[in-house]
Amino acid sequence: MRRARTQPCRDCSATRFGQPHPVTRLSPSSHASPYSRTGDEMLDELSTDRTGLSVDEAARRLVVDGPNELPQARPSNPVLTFLRQFHDILIYVLLASAVITFLIGDWIDAIVILAVTVINAIVGLIQNGRTQKALDGIRAMLSLTAKTRRAEEWTNINATDLVAGDIVRVEPGDKVPADARILQANLLRIDESALTGESLPADKDAASVDADSGVGDRHDMLFSGTHVTAGDGTAVVTATGLDTEIGRIHSLVNATRNTATPITRQLNSFSKRISVLILVVAAVMLLVGWLLHGSSLGQLVPATIGFAVAAIPEGLPALVTITLALGVRQMASRRAIVRTLSSVETLGSVTTICTDKTGTLTRNEMTVRTAVTPAARYDVEGTGYAPKGAIVNSDGNDSTDRSDLDALVEAFALCNDAHLTSTGEDWQVVGDPTEGALRALAAKAGFDGASYSRHAVLPFSAEAKFMAITSHKAGGDTRILLKGAPRVVLDRCSHELGAGGVKRPIDRPEWERIVNDLSATGLRVLAAARSDTVTDSEQLSADDCESGLVFLGVAGILDPPRAEAVAAIETMHTAGIRVKMITGDHPGTALAIAMEMRIAQEGSRVLTGDVVHRMTDEELAEAAPDVDVYARTSPEHKLRIVTALQSRGQVVAMTGDGVNDAPALRRADIGVAMGIKGTETTKEAADIVLADDNFATIGRAVEEGRRIRDNLQKSILFLLPTTSAQALVLLLAVVIGFTLPLQATQILWVNLITAVTLSLALATEPAEPGIMQRPPTRFSRGILDRSYFARIVWVTALITTATIGVFFYEESIGSSSAEAQTTAVTMLTLAQLAFLFSCRFLRASSLRLATLRGNRAIYVSGGILLLLQFGFVYAPFMHPWFHSAPLGIREWAYTSAIAVLIFVLTEAGKGAERVHMRRSMRRLTQSKVWR
Repeated sequence: MRRARTQPCRDCSATRFGQPHPVTRLSPSSHASPYSRTGDEMLDELSTDRTGLSVDEAARRLVVDGPNELPQARPSNPVLTFLRQFHDILIYVLLASAVITFLIGDWIDAIVILAVTVINAIVGLIQNGRTQKALDGIRAMLSLTAKTRRAEEWTNINATDLVAGDIVRVEPGDKVPADARILQANLLRIDESALTGESLPADKDAASVDADSGVGDRHDMLFSGTHVTAGDGTAVVTATGLDTEIGRIHSLVNATRNTATPITRQLNSFSKRISVLILVVAAVMLLVGWLLHGSSLGQLVPATIGFAVAAIPEGLPALVTITLALGVRQMASRRAIVRTLSSVETLGSVTTICTDKTGTLTRNEMTVRTAVTPAARYDVEGTGYAPKGAIVNSDGNDSTDRSDLDALVEAFALCNDAHLTSTGEDWQVVGDPTEGALRALAAKAGFDGASYSRHAVLPFSAEAKFMAITSHKAGGDTRILLKGAPRVVLDRCSHELGAGGVKRPIDRPEWERIVNDLSATGLRVLAAARSDTVTDSEQLSADDCESGLVFLGVAGILDPPRAEAVAAIETMHTAGIRVKMITGDHPGTALAIAMEMRIAQEGSRVLTGDVVHRMTDEELAEAAPDVDVYARTSPEHKLRIVTALQSRGQVVAMTGDGVNDAPALRRADIGVAMGIKGTETTKEAADIVLADDNFATIGRAVEEGRRIRDNLQKSILFLLPTTSAQALVLLLAVVIGFTLPLQATQILWVNLITAVTLSLALATEPAEPGIMQRPPTRFSRGILDRSYFARIVWVTALITTATIGVFFYEESIGSSSAEAQTTAVTMLTLAQLAFLFSCRFLRASSLRLATLRGNRAIYVSGGILLLLQFGFVYAPFMHPWFHSAPLGIREWAYTSAIAVLIFVLTEAGKGAERVHMRRSMRRLTQSKVWR
C-alpha cells in the first residue's frame, strides 16, 4: 500500500482546518475490484464519465496521485558498495592470511592473496547492479504516450501524465499505458504473455468477471505494458504507477532477495569453523611450548605463524573461483549462459525444478494433432508450422475417399487470415497462431487454395466466437464457410457431412462427447461448418449463418511438447529431481501437457492460483512438495510456491520468460531465463540464461553442475589433508619439542607451487559414470560429506608421518639440516602429487588404468610441479631464500617410492570406506524390511 496522501474531501468544498483530509490510496486488489464491477459503476467510483476528465481535474489528480511511472531507486554509493563486498568470513580469513604472510616477510604471497580479495570484491560490485537492471527492464515496458480524452476531445499526452479516471483509447500496435477497465471493445485482442505467460492473445470485452478471477481471466481489463494485437477499444484508467499489475511486479522484484546459495552457506560455515580451530590450536601451541618446554617467544612466534600459514587454506577461494569459472565456460558451450559463478555449483544441488509450460516444455507453435469428421478420425503427424507430416486415418480405414477431410480442411484454410512463411527449414506464422496451425494442416492435406476467391467476411469476435466468409471456387459454387467454438458452430447446424459427401441429421450428443474428450486431453478444439445456400456472395451478416448449416467436423490443436524436453524430464527423475509445472494456462490443458511430459499422472492434483491465494503459508508449504502442476497462477503465486518449497528444504530452480516470472526467478536458488523469448527483465533477474530456450539444456546444465560440485569436492578433499599435514608437522614439533622439520618459508613454497598446479588440475575432471543416476546432494550436509572425515585423517597421518620420518632419517645418517629439510619438502611435494591421482575418483578405486587417462591437466600440472621443485632443490639462488640444498638420486628415489606407497595405502582406506558403506546400507535395508 502506498503512503497516505492528502487531497480535498469530495464530500465538502472546504478543507478541514485549512488542511486537506488525509486519504490513503489503495492498490487495485483492494480498490473495489474494478474487473468485477460494470464500466458505469467504475466511472461513478472514479468520479468521471465517458467524455473524460477536464484539464484542471486531471492536473489536480496528477498532483495527488503522482506520475504514471515506476520510481527509480536511489543509486548506492559505489565506494560503500565496494567495501561491503569484503564483509564475508571467507574474505576475513584471506585478509588474515595476507597479514600473517606479510608479517613473516613474504610480501609477494601477501600481495597475491590481497589481489584475490580485490578481484572477488570487483565481481561482487558488478553483480550488485543486477537488481537495478531488472527494475529498469520493467520500466522500459511502459508506454511513452497515451491517447486520452480531455475536455471532451481526444489528444495524445505523455503516458506519465495519465491519472485514474482518464478515458483512453487503444488500437493495434499500441502499448497499453496504464491499468484500465474496458468500456467498449471491438474485436479487441491483447498480447499479455509477458504478464500471464499465456502464448495466445487474450480476447477482451466489457463484461465484468467474478471478483476472485485471476489476472489471466480478467478479460474486461487492460494491463499496463501489454500490447494490442487486434481490434480497438476505450477504457477508464483505474490504476497508475506502482498500483498497476506491472507496478506490483516491480515492487515484488525490489522486495525479493536472493537466497544464499549452498556453496556460499557451506563455505561460510567451513570458514568459521576452521578459523576458530586455527586460533585455538595456535594458542595451545604457544602455551605448550612456553610452559611445557620453556621455549622462548622468539622461537615460538615464528613456529606459530608458520602453523597458521600452513593451516589456513588461503588457496580455497581462488580454487573455488577458478573451478566455477571453468564450469561457466563449459556451460556456455552447452547453450547455458551463467551470470553468477556460485550458480554453477548450486545446479548440482537442485532438488526441484519449477518450469513454465509455453516455449520451455512446449514448442510455442500451435499444431493440429487430431481432426474428426462425421465419417472418420484422423491423426496428424508433424509439429510446428512446417507443412510436413502425414494425415493418417486412426480408425484403420485405408479408404482413398477423403472427401470428408477435404471439406473440413477447405473450411479451415479459407476461413483464415493467417499465412505461413519460411526461412530455410524454419517456418513461422504471420497472424494468429491457431489459424497458423490450420494453415499447416491444409498444407499437409495437399489443399491448394489458388482456385478459390474470398468475398464477404464476418470477422471473428469474442462475443460471437466464430468467423465466417463467402467463398467461390472457379467453375463451382459459392458457399458460406464458418469456423469457431464447437458449441457455437453446433448451435447453427442441422446436418453433418458423412462419408461420400452424404448429408445426414447431426448427432449432437455424440459431437459434444467428442469435443469433451478432446478438451480433456488438453486440446483446443475448433469446429467448422458450411452452407451451400448463398443469396449474395458480396454481403454476409450473422443472420445468414444463424441456422441450417452442415457440420464438417472438428480439429484438436495443441502446443506440442518438445521431444527433447520429455527425455530431459526422464533424466531429471532418474537423478532424483522433481519437475513441477507452473503455468498461467487452464487446469485441464496444464494437466494434459504435464501427463504427456510425464510430469504428472492421470488424476494428479492440480492447484490453481485462486486456491493458492486462499492457502496460508503453512498450508501451501505442506502441499507444495506433493503437487506437480499449478495452473492460472500470478507472479505472487509463483513467488509463494518457490518460497514454500524452499521452506521444506528444497533447492529450487525456477524457469521463466515473462516479466511475471521475475520475482520468482529472483527468489529461487537458481533462476533460469529464456534467452530467445525471455524479456530483458527476466534475464536480468535470472542466474542462468538459456541460449536456445530448451528445457533439455537445463538437464545438461544440472549434469554440468554436478560435475563441478564433484570437482570442488575433489579439490577440497585434496587441499585439506595436504594443508593439515603441513600444519601438523609444525604442531607436533612444538608440542613434542623436536627440531622443526620445515621452515615457514618452505611451507609457503609448497603452498605456492601446489596452489598454482595440483589444486587446479582437478577442476577439469570429466564427469564420473552414473553422475545423473544418483540423488541430489543435500546442501545441509556441508561442503564435504562427513564420510570423508576418516579419509582426511588417514591421509593427513600418512603424509605427516612420511614427512617427519624422512626428516629424522636424513638427520640420523648425518645429512645437514638444510638437506634434511629439503628432503622433507620433496617428500611433502611428491606425497601430494601421489594423493592427487587418488582424488580423481571420489568413491571408486583409483587402482585402474582409467586413473591415468581422461585429464591431461593432471600431467601438465604434475610436470610443472616437478620443474618448480627441481628449481627449489638445485637453483643456487633458491637456497638462501628457502634454506634448501641440492639432493642426490637416492633422496629422489626413496621419497618417490614412499609417495607410491601413500597412494596405495590411501586406496586401501577408500576400499575400507566402500565396505563400511555397503554394510551400513545392508543393515539399513534389513531394518526397513524387518519393520
